[in-house]
Amino acid sequence: MSKNPPKPASKAPSTRAPKSAATSASASKAKPLAVVAGVAVAAVLLGVVSYTATRPASPGAAGSGSVAEVSADPSAGVYAELEAYARRDASDKLALGRADAPVVLIEYADFKCGYCGKFARDTEPVLVKKYVDSGVLRIEWRNFPIFGEESEAVARASWAAGQQGRFWEFHKAAYAEGAKEKGFGKERLAALAKEAGVPDAVRFAKDSEGAQARAAVSTDQEQGYSLGATSTPSFLINGRPIAGAQPLETFTETIEAAAKAAKTKPSKPSAPAEPSRSAPPAGAGETPGAGQ
Repeated sequence: MSKNPPKPASKAPSTRAPKSAATSASASKAKPLAVVAGVAVAAVLLGVVSYTATRPASPGAAGSGSVAEVSADPSAGVYAELEAYARRDASDKLALGRADAPVVLIEYADFKCGYCGKFARDTEPVLVKKYVDSGVLRIEWRNFPIFGEESEAVARASWAAGQQGRFWEFHKAAYAEGAKEKGFGKERLAALAKEAGVPDAVRFAKDSEGAQARAAVSTDQEQGYSLGATSTPSFLINGRPIAGAQPLETFTETIEAAAKAAKTKPSKPSAPAEPSRSAPPAGAGETPGAGQ
């Protein structure tokens, strides 16, 4: 396990959880998951990176937006223990790509986060086309709602859409340009489900408010808090924490380095390929610092 934290090199936008009572309560209830030794060190790392992603600009500095300072060096900050967070479950409806892909990107995100939307529109489609479609990368989504009741509601709705095989279509609709500005009330969620092609609207509404959806979202949320994440989006790529909507090059360099490293590890039994799902189209992202 590397003990050297990443050196500040590049900046990218992310959105930090507001210090609300609800957020504080969620954080206090979050229970660290039982994983191998060393996670605590990485939790501190991601927590620090999450802080630098949103710390106030120094006096006289240009702008006051959210920026992340993490290394673009793929060999820095890799924690092998964190690979245990990848579920690699072929039946996971909130994942994209082969369960046995050599690289797993785990994304902790909130549908109300503008920078998460930027990543979904600008960067993720490139990663899907270049790495997921070729079998190199698997993307596993984790709902990490940090902006209150609507964040929780749309997280549960995304899970419910996934139960009918339409998570990624819902993801695309919810992250479309201007979507979050319309809010995520019940009527809006129903409209997004219809846009995503969710076949059974009644089941969708029921599942969205059900105990299973709440438990699934809570599990993802607690995992994020246990890692020290306080901003969105936050990522793990084969054990390397990355905070913020980093430049495309940071992701491609990290994925390629992880894929190269994976070749030296013992091979695992092949898993059946998952059906390909459409990825969000690339589009304009938010200007850094322009709110959530």
